[in-house]
Amino acid sequence: MQIHLFGELEMLHSWCCVHHTASHQELVIMASEEINEDYPVEIHEYLSTFENSIGAVDEMLKTMMSVSRNELLQKLDPLEQAKVDLVSAYTLNSMFWVYLATQGVNPKEHPVKQELERIRVYMNRVKEITDKKKAGKLDRGAASRFVKNALWEPKPKNASKVANKGKCKN
Repeated sequence: MQIHLFGELEMLHSWCCVHHTASHQELVIMASEEINEDYPVEIHEYLSTFENSIGAVDEMLKTMMSVSRNELLQKLDPLEQAKVDLVSAYTLNSMFWVYLATQGVNPKEHPVKQELERIRVYMNRVKEITDKKKAGKLDRGAASRFVKNALWEPKPKNASKVANKGKCKN
């Protein structure tokens, strides 16, 4: 499965830049007006948080796009490459989900929902592989010796009689 993400990342970066600039300008205008009839005052904090989040996404995209994909992937092992591709695909589809919601489209009824679920399945597979690599290997011989030595073993009856005979003759 080969995923071409840089074109999509550039589109997402452009979208973030346009919306970040537009939302910043709108917030400045809204903050300068004492009473704004366009939106309730209660959501001003949410709009500020949203604007900051768009800015953070934009910064991350700038950082990610500053290095060519080939350069980045050459430095990573195949499992790490898969993680980068999956996180990128999931992020892009999540942003598209948000975009659909802002356009009045129910994303739960859109194919993007199935795509997010498909990506989530692959992310879980990668997590299982990573967990298996991190899991310690069991040395069966060492484990059986450990258990054998840790358990209490009663002394045979003959051994105690021999030990008592030696003590009684004194």
